[in-house]
Amino acid sequence: MKLIERPVRSIVRAIVHAAGRWTDPDFPPRVRALDAVCNRTGYSAPVVEYAFDRLFSSLTQPAIEATIAGELGSLDVLDDFAGERDTLRTRALPIGRVCVLSSRTTIGVGIVPAIFALCAKCDVLVKDRQDALVAAFFSTLAEELDEMRESATVAEWDGERDSPDLGEFAAVVAFGDDTTLERIRAALPAATRWIAFGSKASCGYVGRDALADAKDARRVAAGAARDLVLYDTEGCLSLHVLFVERGGALTPADFTTVLARATQQAAVQFPASPPDTDRAAAVAGARDVAAFRVAATHGGAAYSDAAASYLAVLDPPGGDPPFFLPRALAVYGVESPSDAAEYIARHRIPIEAVAVAGMRPDIADMALRAGAARIAQFGTLQSPPLSGRHGGRPRIADFVRWITDET
Repeated sequence: MKLIERPVRSIVRAIVHAAGRWTDPDFPPRVRALDAVCNRTGYSAPVVEYAFDRLFSSLTQPAIEATIAGELGSLDVLDDFAGERDTLRTRALPIGRVCVLSSRTTIGVGIVPAIFALCAKCDVLVKDRQDALVAAFFSTLAEELDEMRESATVAEWDGERDSPDLGEFAAVVAFGDDTTLERIRAALPAATRWIAFGSKASCGYVGRDALADAKDARRVAAGAARDLVLYDTEGCLSLHVLFVERGGALTPADFTTVLARATQQAAVQFPASPPDTDRAAAVAGARDVAAFRVAATHGGAAYSDAAASYLAVLDPPGGDPPFFLPRALAVYGVESPSDAAEYIARHRIPIEAVAVAGMRPDIADMALRAGAARIAQFGTLQSPPLSGRHGGRPRIADFVRWITDET
């Protein structure tokens, strides 16, 4: 039997059963993949374990089926039933062969689009990085459903050097920086469906009402610290800049002090990657500049340590863009969401998500005007729901073509 002949619910069950096996920390393929991903990325084992747990625990049958039904109307449009031959029917057919090009940083980023392309009954090739995580998961998937041996395949690639021949694919999904994406897109036939996820950032906004007391501040700061330290602030879902409203029981300066302590505590749970000389020097340089400015102007504040393992700077000059450095965060005291919107617009920051404490209509409007695809609670930026439209794109609708036939 070919994958296209399989009922979509059987495909979903196979994916769910395979993912369930990968939620077990002692599952041998996961143990091997953990070491490989740590070696490739430099992330500590607790960070990679968190990424595995978040990824595979999200692949549940209710979540996958609800996502498909939400985008396509129902699961039945993916199955070519023999009955009901006397009415007009609209069906979602597979778009064709799909290629997924993984990014360097985000762990297992190619798996989610791949599983939805498989649910659309497309054959999928994932060009993955050297840790072979996707290949290991696909091997488990093939144990659950034999058709996956041919329909879900993997090849290794280096996004900075390789120029894959993608002309045979009906759709190409690509993650990476804008330069890499432009190079790949230029080589594709015009008819290829292009599904690109480029470089973006995420920000946070703390409303004055969310800082009623020190307990509230510690709770929000703990979430913000997690969003900051995970994956060493790489990736579009990391917290890159934070806005804190004035006028609350705690001032932005008070909150930044609490946040600095929370960041140190989060680093105990999620240790930083082994020191990289260039990155550590960049963070140390930013720390020293911030400390000089604080001393010279008697304004703002800078929090770090001797090793420059983290950095939180209150009110750096508004003309400065976010640091985009490991575990480094600019915190701005603002009067209203319009100040945050002005900063984002001035620096032309493409926003993926906004973490919010103290939701109000004007804060939601700021997030929407910034182009955010998601509004989240602090501490959950790195845990998007499966149904969430990452980059504003659908999960499965890109992998189907619609046909209406009289049967």
